[in-house]
Amino acid sequence: MRSMSDTLARLAALRGTLRPRPTQENPDLIALGTFGANPGALGGYIFLPSKRAKNMALVTVLHGCTQTAAGYDIGSGWSRLAEDYGFALLFPEQRRANNPNLCFNWFNPEDIGRDHGEVFSIRQMIAKVVAEHSIDSRRVFVTGLSAGGAMTAAMLATYPEIFAGGAIIAGLPYASAATIPEAFDRMRGHGGPTAKELQLRLRNASTHKGPWPTLSLWQGSADRTVVPSNANAIVDQWRNIHGIDVSPSRVENIGRHQRRVWTDAHGVEVIELYTIAGMDHGTPLDVGTGYGASGPFMLDIGISSTVEIARSWGLVPSFEKRRNVKPATAQPENVAGSSAIGDDRGGIQKVIEDALRSAGLLR
Repeated sequence: MRSMSDTLARLAALRGTLRPRPTQENPDLIALGTFGANPGALGGYIFLPSKRAKNMALVTVLHGCTQTAAGYDIGSGWSRLAEDYGFALLFPEQRRANNPNLCFNWFNPEDIGRDHGEVFSIRQMIAKVVAEHSIDSRRVFVTGLSAGGAMTAAMLATYPEIFAGGAIIAGLPYASAATIPEAFDRMRGHGGPTAKELQLRLRNASTHKGPWPTLSLWQGSADRTVVPSNANAIVDQWRNIHGIDVSPSRVENIGRHQRRVWTDAHGVEVIELYTIAGMDHGTPLDVGTGYGASGPFMLDIGISSTVEIARSWGLVPSFEKRRNVKPATAQPENVAGSSAIGDDRGGIQKVIEDALRSAGLLR
């Protein structure tokens, strides 16, 4: 059992990461209005592109602690990407009455059980948007950061039949904690259920028999808020249900970063894990793409998780050339509030490399 002094120290450390939420307004988001019984007492917003086709895809985006739906959208760039590529967005939003730090209650059993609490509220939001806005029910996705990432895991576990894929950024496995003290411990990699127990909890979360949603995982190697072992635990929780090996099918290097990929028996990519070198807690961005803005927990590191996640789901054409990743330098201690870990040298190096390629001197 942990000492009182240790618990107080961990609480103090958490308070240090909680910043006043931004007073950002986003006129492009529309309040969702009434939806179902809303047992989790959540709010919600939607974004619809100006050019709306029939059978649009829908992405549900879950913000992190201390954030709002509008603030996370501005930082991540999802609505700008959706406008350019013609898909719809749903932004559930936590209310302070439910959680004083605006965290989705991913650790509360009453909020992560199928047809109960917050997960059921989000499910009801999705049903309303699908019914009213010509959404292709075969192309519904969910993503989120931190507590929103952990709630993304809960949505995928409790309603796997409605999602084609999910993306968890700095999140935690489904049902890995059941109390606030356990949540703190899991975030820091202490204790937790075994891989077999996590797999059982995933299977018991619904009666679903498959096919299961694909997973895209994003994790900073220097994350001190939700440590990297949580991403590996998510892989362990899901690999059995996808019938994949412990070892990845292939490993790719993207600059200093790494992407591990697991494929099923048919060669389909079912899990990918991006490990972002030197990054602390936050959503990886490349503001040079025109999507997203750096800020607290929104980190400009030269690779856009928003764009790459959308690409993996087929929302951004795969034939569009992936941007080169800017070389990352060592991060400052307070990286959660920093705007970038790269500098102008990345742009200069790219110019040099492009010139060498055009001369046939570099491949």
